[in-house]
Amino acid sequence: MKLFMLGAAALFITTSVFAADNTSVIHDTTGFYVNLDVAKVLSSTDTYAQCGVVPAQLRYLDHQGREHVLDYRVLAIGCPNDN
Repeated sequence: MKLFMLGAAALFITTSVFAADNTSVIHDTTGFYVNLDVAKVLSSTDTYAQCGVVPAQLRYLDHQGREHVLDYRVLAIGCPNDN
């Protein structure tokens, strides 16, 4: 009986480790050149109603199905007096 419980506990721990690996989010660092592997864009920041340089975020999936988050700064397009 103890061997059965030990086996069940080992199976549960192994399953939990693999499940946690699939749901982790990778935070990419910004720089002058960032190599992105984008298979699908999940969301991006809407900067239409903002002015100036604002923080933005891109959430995407890579070709292996892992979720990434890229934080960066962008010049917003919502300023009516800017040319």
